[in-house]
Amino acid sequence: MTGPVVWFRSRPLRSRLALLTALAVAVAVAAVSLACWLVARAQLEHELDASLRGSKVDNAYVNLVLAGCRTESPVPPLPPYTVQVVLPDGTACTSGRAAIPVQAADLRVAQGLIPDTLHTTRDADGRQMRVYTYQQQPGRPGLAVSLARPLSEIDNSLSTLGWVLLVVSGIGVLGAGAAGLWVARTGLAPVDRLTGAVEHVAATEDLTVRIPVEGEDEIARLSRSFNAMTAALATSRDRQARLIADAGHELRTPLTSLRTNIELLARSDETGRALPPDDRRALLASVKAQLTELASLVGDLQELARPEAAPPGPLEVVPLHTILRSALDRARLRGPELTFETDLAPWYVRAEPAGLERALVNVLDNAVKFSPPRGTVEVRLMRGELTVRDHGPGIPADELPHVFDRFWRSPSARSLPGSGLGLSIVARTVGQAGGTVALTPADGGGTVATLRFPGAPTPPPEV
Repeated sequence: MTGPVVWFRSRPLRSRLALLTALAVAVAVAAVSLACWLVARAQLEHELDASLRGSKVDNAYVNLVLAGCRTESPVPPLPPYTVQVVLPDGTACTSGRAAIPVQAADLRVAQGLIPDTLHTTRDADGRQMRVYTYQQQPGRPGLAVSLARPLSEIDNSLSTLGWVLLVVSGIGVLGAGAAGLWVARTGLAPVDRLTGAVEHVAATEDLTVRIPVEGEDEIARLSRSFNAMTAALATSRDRQARLIADAGHELRTPLTSLRTNIELLARSDETGRALPPDDRRALLASVKAQLTELASLVGDLQELARPEAAPPGPLEVVPLHTILRSALDRARLRGPELTFETDLAPWYVRAEPAGLERALVNVLDNAVKFSPPRGTVEVRLMRGELTVRDHGPGIPADELPHVFDRFWRSPSARSLPGSGLGLSIVARTVGQAGGTVALTPADGGGTVATLRFPGAPTPPPEV
């Protein structure tokens, strides 16, 4: 049993469908053919019995059979029947054909115990016969007549019917197998195209392949899903390539500056010509600043390398106002000469705490970076809407659509520290929390960053 199963599973799908179709049709045809054959046999046997019951032999022929038995002279047969006269003592006289064994039921009819009987037996020549025995004169026992017909009449008809059913069934099964193969080939043609596309993508990594979609069936849905998958993969690969290229470009500047400064320090030690103390301190400060910028850039790249749909940790219901205060403390250290005007109303959000604080710090850092000396940064949190307004030079209208792009930096900000990733991280983190972020020009100059967060369903109790 294992061999056929393994062989069947090793066949192509269209061959298995054709075989299963042919097998199903074969079983159905075999069941119908068998039922037809059994019904036909039952009907023929019923008609034969009815024919025997409806036939009677007249007294003259019965007397002729008895006379022939006594004189041992042949009696002409009575086609298509074999006629046999049965006496109460079991003596039987047959009309010119092979004798039929007298059964106990035949004697009971001759003795007047039962009116008639119907049974099957074999004659002296070995033929199977259907025998009907009845009283020649009902109510007057002493003589019974047996009429018999060979069952070969039915067998021949049933044999012919059986061969016809077999031929028709064979043609039906072959036709069903051919039709199943045609249907399988036609129905699986879209699957073949999909398979070819997948193999092409696997061999060439060409993610621009698209499969034509026809209809609304399962194959069409599968084709749409494949097209959507290849489009998503192509977008992901393009983003990855762009991220690598941009990261390489951004890393080159601090690494070049860092290398130059270190080479100057190394050359001073190698030649024994000490740098002036002020120059040495300036070089070390530059190295430290470049290392800080490089570490920040690496952290931003790690943040952006994660899948966009996955936050860095589990989402929690956190107090936005408390996290904002912590971010403000960090921002004040980076802009000690600035004034921060705050108005924070309690608000709870569902977010990842560390990522949310990093995003808020990036927004505040952006305001600190572009604020004029001894300027003011206005921070308001009311009903889930956080606004951070600076009084700097502002952002030109043609640059606003690009502020959340990765590595994008305004031409006026290229001389300032940063990698152009801060606002990208802000947009991503706020989006993961279900909120929105936008930068707009402020009245009177400067920029307003507006972050909107949906509230958490149940704020945690204050501790």
